[in-house]
Amino acid sequence: MSEPGVARGRCACGAVEVEIGVPARWAWHDHGAASRLAHGAAAVTYVGSYRSRFRITQGEAAIARFAEPESGNVRSFCARCGTPIAYERQHAPEMVNLPRALFTSGVGREARYHLAIHETPDWAYAGERLVPLKGYPGVVWSRPRGKKKLSLGDLP
Repeated sequence: MSEPGVARGRCACGAVEVEIGVPARWAWHDHGAASRLAHGAAAVTYVGSYRSRFRITQGEAAIARFAEPESGNVRSFCARCGTPIAYERQHAPEMVNLPRALFTSGVGREARYHLAIHETPDWAYAGERLVPLKGYPGVVWSRPRGKKKLSLGDLP
């Protein structure tokens, strides 16, 4: 159990552990290409914490860092398992942004903001209706749209 006012997170292998004071400053979904590539996902949900309320409690030596050449933003990840740990933006040095997925407990903020929504890839889930896939428990899918009916104007 976390102590009141603290949310703890960790990487996939457990080598790196972090904590932030809650509530987090804010939370958002990032649809930008840089985050998509860094996480291998259509979008990433982050929580922002003031640097003064963020601590690496275990595994600082296991953290590798990458500075994005164009922006100077720094992304940190576990060198052992590859889990993204932090995203530090040049224009906000007092903040540390962490993937929401690191935390199993609440962080005191809901992600209500969307950044770079215009960069959402066309293959990302867009909220279409999903139905269970017969014979595969726990799997849902979106049925293909019906075939377009030909009209006389479509014929050669």
